[in-house]
Amino acid sequence: MAFNEITARRIGDLLMKKGIVFEEKKMFGGIAYMINGKMAAGVTKDDLMVRIKESEYAKALSDPSAREMDFTGKPLKGFLYVSSSGIKTEKALEKWLNYGIEFVNETKKKIK
Repeated sequence: MAFNEITARRIGDLLMKKGIVFEEKKMFGGIAYMINGKMAAGVTKDDLMVRIKESEYAKALSDPSAREMDFTGKPLKGFLYVSSSGIKTEKALEKWLNYGIEFVNETKKKIK
C-alpha cells in the first residue's frame, strides 16, 4: 500500500482539530478516512480522494487540480482525485475535506 503519509497525517490532524471522530481504513490502495461509517476522504499515492455531493460535483471538478476518480478504469460517481498541487496549504486541504464532510453529513440525514 503506497500513499503519501504526510498528506494522510495532515488529514487526520485537520479532522481532529475540527473535533470529528473518524476511523482510518485501508481502501483503494491507500488509506480512507471514515466518518460515521462513510468514506469522506482518503489518500492514494500522492492524490487526495474525496467524496462529493452530487450537487457540488461539477463545481468541484472544474478546479484544475481535480479530476474524476477512475480507480477501476472508469469514473466512480461522486468521487474525485485532487492532485498534491491542490492541497499545498492547510486552507486548500480543508476546502476539499469539507466536501467530504458535507457528503457524510448529507448521507446521515437521508438515513434518518
